[in-house]
Amino acid sequence: MDQYLPILGLLILGALFASGSFVASALLAPRKRPSDAKLAPYECGIVPEIEPPARFPVRFYLVAMIFVIFDIEVVFMYPFAVVFRQLGAFGLVEVLLFSVVVFASLLFLVSEGALSWGPVKRLTKGAPSRSSDSTISRIGTRAA
Repeated sequence: MDQYLPILGLLILGALFASGSFVASALLAPRKRPSDAKLAPYECGIVPEIEPPARFPVRFYLVAMIFVIFDIEVVFMYPFAVVFRQLGAFGLVEVLLFSVVVFASLLFLVSEGALSWGPVKRLTKGAPSRSSDSTISRIGTRAA
């Protein structure tokens, strides 16, 4: 039981620090609401003419997901490379399965447009094919 005493001490210390931080912020926080001037964005003394965008585009988060996924893959590949002879076929199958899952996630993100940074291009429906009836109805007169 003596081995777990330092861990218990750190947990208690962490809980005290977290609760102390909440208490201190509640005691030291200003009581009145800030004015509109304080809430306005400030950039080099220039008053903004338009509202800032509310959030990042989803593509930003998709690229972040790609980075995290491949970063994790590299972290897990290094230990495998160190002991690949001892793992044998089982280790090879596991690493291949992991790589397939990572590649599938990359394909999903690319299909969602994660790497397309340009403006969104939408296809618009073209004008209907022209015929004598469509021209007559467009002009508003009927041929006799």
